[in-house]
Amino acid sequence: MTASPTPTTAQELRGAGLRVTAARVALLETVRAGGHLGVEAIASGVRDRVGHISLQAVYEALHALTAAGLVRRIEPAGHPARYEGRVGDNHHHIVCRSCGAVADVDCAVGDAPCLTASDDRGFAIDEAEVVYWGLCPDCSTGRSS
Repeated sequence: MTASPTPTTAQELRGAGLRVTAARVALLETVRAGGHLGVEAIASGVRDRVGHISLQAVYEALHALTAAGLVRRIEPAGHPARYEGRVGDNHHHIVCRSCGAVADVDCAVGDAPCLTASDDRGFAIDEAEVVYWGLCPDCSTGRSS
């Protein structure tokens, strides 16, 4: 039995009920290649691929892609929103208090233990947002020297 081929970015957009445009394809591919990018970095990456795009068009496309579940928006306290292509796996983030670097952190142990609240107050919990804070290796090395 052969594995089904990986869908193209255009097929993913269509599958999510979104219109396929060169800008949306470039935006989704830029986010997926970039880690945790801010809007300016995404706009720059899209411009490198397709030419001019307004910041408003980038915001609108990010909103549509986030609503469709193709992109995840994170907004650590005190920092601008960032976007990532890793979706649907309930992972968490670690943020550097000094430089603002963001990295992914898988769930602590087991099968998403963070989804089991000590008291769920009757809610049906399906996602948890955990943000760890600290200093990245570069910033902690800089402070110790």
